[in-house]
Amino acid sequence: MYKVVSSSPTFGKYSKKPVEMLEREGCTVTILDGSIANNEEKLAEALIDADALIVGIEKITKKVLERAKGLKVIAKHGAGVDNIDLMAAKDNGITIAFAPGANRHAVADLAFGLLLSLAREIPESYSKVKEGSWPRVVGVELYGKTFGVIGTGRIGKEAIRRARGFDMKILALDPYQDPELIQSGVKYVDWDTLLKESDFITIHTDLNEQSRNMFNEEAFKKMKKTACLVNTARGGIIDEKALYDALKEGEISGAALDVFENEPVGSSPLLSLPNFIGTPHMAGYTVDALEEVGMITARNILNVLNGEKAEHEWKVPV
Repeated sequence: MYKVVSSSPTFGKYSKKPVEMLEREGCTVTILDGSIANNEEKLAEALIDADALIVGIEKITKKVLERAKGLKVIAKHGAGVDNIDLMAAKDNGITIAFAPGANRHAVADLAFGLLLSLAREIPESYSKVKEGSWPRVVGVELYGKTFGVIGTGRIGKEAIRRARGFDMKILALDPYQDPELIQSGVKYVDWDTLLKESDFITIHTDLNEQSRNMFNEEAFKKMKKTACLVNTARGGIIDEKALYDALKEGEISGAALDVFENEPVGSSPLLSLPNFIGTPHMAGYTVDALEEVGMITARNILNVLNGEKAEHEWKVPV
């Protein structure tokens, strides 16, 4: 019998099917309380005799992995693996699995919800009505505007699909230029062109050395003063101090972040601005997406424990 431990609070919470699949195959499943999952020492102790770990956004450090002598697989309950010490996992012979694209519709939906909220000032307008005001709010339309998408993977493609419904001109930035997207009318451009020409920009890329703080003071100065920016990808891609200054000084019109460099965000000065929207890292969390992510996660684990390749394995660079 294999022991599976989950530090992800949402695994099995909204759909029992992934847990039931693991249990049918002879696994015991333990869901850790947040006080353990987010405490390095307690998490390490909980993994001493574990065969598999399911992880959300909790930090999985070298110290944790060094004590997990029997761990065979870490399955990310999601797509991004930047919260896992990948080299430590590789050194300890642990397979890293993930669930790419399972939440693509959920994330793209929220990205466009935030774009619309910025364009029509929906949260701010609602706050005014609750206060007893009845303001004349003049927004802008998405229809026919220029949409800049950073990252044209699974989620980026879904964002593009939604942009087409607004008849938007689509600019894209990605090291890999998808021939099908090009044929469909998407125009791949360089960084400066995307910044200068886009009315709305959404980010759908990983956090890495190239993308960290790519939206900085210099980048904001190149954007249109009427531009809006949405990040549902990873905290750290946007320099939040530079974003605050850009919003306060009117260098860009608005921004919405579902991800922050430090989470929970606490008392960020961004939250004091009327042209900023913050949400609690919720983009991938719909009932539909969580069930699909959970099933992929369960299959990844079972494949590795049965001596097979994970359905989706993250290749750690040599």
